Amino acid sequence: MRIDKFLWSVRYFKTRNIATTACKKGHVRVNDQVVKPSREVYPMDKLIVRKNQINYQLLVLDLPESRVGAKLVDIYRKDTTPKEAFKHDDLLKFAKDHYRKKGTGRPTKKDRRNIDDYLDESE
Repeated sequence: MRIDKFLWSVRYFKTRNIATTACKKGHVRVNDQVVKPSREVYPMDKLIVRKNQINYQLLVLDLPESRVGAKLVDIYRKDTTPKEAFKHDDLLKFAKDHYRKKGTGRPTKKDRRNIDDYLDESE
Protein backbone atom coordinates (compact mmCIF):
# COMPACT_ATOMS: atom_id res chain seq x y z
CA MET A 1 0.00 0.00 0.00
CA ARG A 2 1.22 3.50 -0.80
CA ILE A 3 2.41 5.62 2.12
CA ASP A 4 -0.02 8.48 1.38
CA LYS A 5 -2.94 6.08 1.19
CA PHE A 6 -1.89 4.39 4.44
CA LEU A 7 -1.64 7.68 6.34
CA TRP A 8 -5.06 8.70 5.03
CA SER A 9 -6.63 5.33 5.85
CA VAL A 10 -5.38 5.33 9.47
CA ARG A 11 -6.68 8.89 9.89
CA TYR A 12 -3.46 10.88 10.27
CA PHE A 13 -4.58 13.17 7.46
CA LYS A 14 -8.08 14.26 6.56
CA THR A 15 -7.63 13.80 2.81
CA ARG A 16 -5.27 11.80 0.68
CA ASN A 17 -4.21 14.97 -1.09
CA ILE A 18 -2.98 16.46 2.20
CA ALA A 19 -1.05 13.24 2.90
CA THR A 20 0.52 13.40 -0.56
CA THR A 21 1.56 17.02 -0.01
CA ALA A 22 3.13 16.15 3.35
CA CYS A 23 5.19 13.42 1.67
CA LYS A 24 6.33 15.78 -1.08
CA LYS A 25 7.44 18.35 1.51
CA GLY A 26 9.56 15.76 3.31
CA HIS A 27 7.42 15.52 6.45
CA VAL A 28 7.14 11.72 6.21
CA ARG A 29 9.97 9.26 6.80
CA VAL A 30 9.97 5.48 6.51
CA ASN A 31 12.83 3.73 8.30
CA ASP A 32 14.63 7.12 8.63
CA GLN A 33 14.43 7.91 4.91
CA VAL A 34 12.42 10.74 3.37
CA VAL A 35 9.96 9.17 0.95
CA LYS A 36 7.79 10.03 -2.01
CA PRO A 37 4.01 9.53 -1.80
CA SER A 38 4.17 6.43 -4.00
CA ARG A 39 6.52 4.54 -1.63
CA GLU A 40 5.11 1.17 -0.59
CA VAL A 41 4.64 0.48 3.12
CA TYR A 42 4.93 -2.95 4.69
CA PRO A 43 4.17 -4.31 8.15
CA MET A 44 6.87 -3.57 10.75
CA ASP A 45 7.99 -0.38 8.97
CA LYS A 46 8.78 2.54 11.28
CA LEU A 47 7.22 5.84 10.25
CA ILE A 48 7.94 9.36 11.42
CA VAL A 49 5.23 11.86 10.47
CA ARG A 50 5.69 15.57 11.20
CA LYS A 51 2.29 17.16 11.74
CA ASN A 52 1.47 20.34 13.69
CA GLN A 53 5.13 20.62 14.79
CA ILE A 54 5.02 17.18 16.42
CA ASN A 55 7.01 14.20 15.16
CA TYR A 56 4.66 11.24 15.48
CA GLN A 57 6.44 7.88 15.55
CA LEU A 58 4.42 4.93 14.26
CA LEU A 59 4.95 1.24 13.75
CA VAL A 60 2.93 -0.35 10.93
CA LEU A 61 1.27 -3.53 12.23
CA ASP A 62 -0.99 -4.38 9.29
CA LEU A 63 -2.35 -2.80 6.11
CA PRO A 64 -6.05 -1.87 5.94
CA GLU A 65 -8.14 -2.49 2.84
CA SER A 66 -9.54 1.05 2.91
CA ARG A 67 -10.11 3.93 5.35
CA VAL A 68 -10.98 2.60 8.79
CA GLY A 69 -13.02 3.94 11.67
CA ALA A 70 -11.32 5.75 14.52
CA LYS A 71 -11.88 2.84 16.91
CA LEU A 72 -10.15 0.37 14.58
CA VAL A 73 -7.00 2.42 13.90
CA ASP A 74 -4.99 0.70 16.66
CA ILE A 75 -5.25 -2.62 14.82
CA TYR A 76 -3.14 -1.26 11.97
CA ARG A 77 -0.56 0.92 13.72
CA LYS A 78 1.19 1.35 17.06
CA ASP A 79 1.90 4.89 18.23
CA THR A 80 5.35 5.12 19.86
CA THR A 81 5.50 8.92 20.10
CA PRO A 82 7.28 10.03 23.30
CA LYS A 83 5.34 12.17 25.81
CA GLU A 84 7.91 14.99 25.56
CA ALA A 85 6.72 15.78 22.03
CA PHE A 86 3.27 16.69 23.32
CA LYS A 87 4.68 18.79 26.19
CA HIS A 88 6.50 20.88 23.59
CA ASP A 89 3.16 21.41 21.81
CA ASP A 90 1.61 22.78 25.02
CA LEU A 91 4.44 25.31 25.32
CA LEU A 92 3.82 26.46 21.75
CA LYS A 93 0.15 27.09 22.54
CA PHE A 94 1.07 29.34 25.45
CA ALA A 95 3.56 31.23 23.29
CA LYS A 96 0.95 31.89 20.60
CA ASP A 97 -1.56 33.27 23.11
CA HIS A 98 0.83 35.96 24.29
CA TYR A 99 2.47 36.79 20.98
CA ARG A 100 0.70 40.14 20.43
CA LYS A 101 0.20 42.35 23.45
CA LYS A 102 -3.02 44.34 23.60
CA GLY A 103 -2.52 47.84 22.24
CA THR A 104 0.66 47.18 20.25
CA GLY A 105 0.86 47.32 16.49
CA ARG A 106 -2.06 47.82 14.15
CA PRO A 107 -5.57 47.32 15.50
CA THR A 108 -7.28 44.09 14.57
CA LYS A 109 -10.68 44.01 12.87
CA LYS A 110 -12.33 43.54 16.23
CA ASP A 111 -10.43 46.50 17.69
CA ARG A 112 -11.45 48.67 14.74
CA ARG A 113 -15.12 47.71 15.12
CA ASN A 114 -15.00 48.56 18.82
CA ILE A 115 -13.48 51.95 18.01
CA ASP A 116 -16.14 52.62 15.35
CA ASP A 117 -18.93 51.65 17.78
CA TYR A 118 -17.48 53.94 20.44
CA LEU A 119 -17.25 56.89 18.04
CA ASP A 120 -20.81 56.33 16.79
CA GLU A 121 -22.17 56.33 20.35
CA SER A 122 -20.41 59.56 21.29
CA GLU A 123 -21.93 61.46 18.36
